[in-house]
Amino acid sequence: MKYLSVHMDAAAVTASATALSKQEIFTALAKKASQCYGLNAEMVVDRLNDREALGSTGFGGSVAIPHARIKELDQCVGLFIRLKQSIGFDAHDGQDVDLIFGLLSPEQGSADHLKALAEVSRFLRDESIVAKLRGAASEDALYVLLTGQQDQQAA
Repeated sequence: MKYLSVHMDAAAVTASATALSKQEIFTALAKKASQCYGLNAEMVVDRLNDREALGSTGFGGSVAIPHARIKELDQCVGLFIRLKQSIGFDAHDGQDVDLIFGLLSPEQGSADHLKALAEVSRFLRDESIVAKLRGAASEDALYVLLTGQQDQQAA
């Protein structure tokens, strides 16, 4: 099975979140980005909104990949949320979204950002992987499915 190479902390994975809107998703992603990667949450929300204003990051199959470039980062980092109930996200296929992968990239790393975005997109287009993500019993299981790594802090 393939795994993502994007850096992701185990604490950046949420297994059963509740959200009513895209803005609540962005706020949850920003809060995790602050906790896991030391970023300013308000700034992350602003950057995600700026990108979303260009067009929806809901790309189909009930999956969204909101992404933004962040000056303070030196590598691409990921955040993942699985919703208890899907929400509207203005996705191109009109489907509500229940799996959200937030991708934050260095402001100056255009090539790295595009490579990471393409990798995440390919990963989340695989129906068997998406089914496993939807069926995973815990955040630890989701983390392993996404990265192939066990959370070393859990031991």
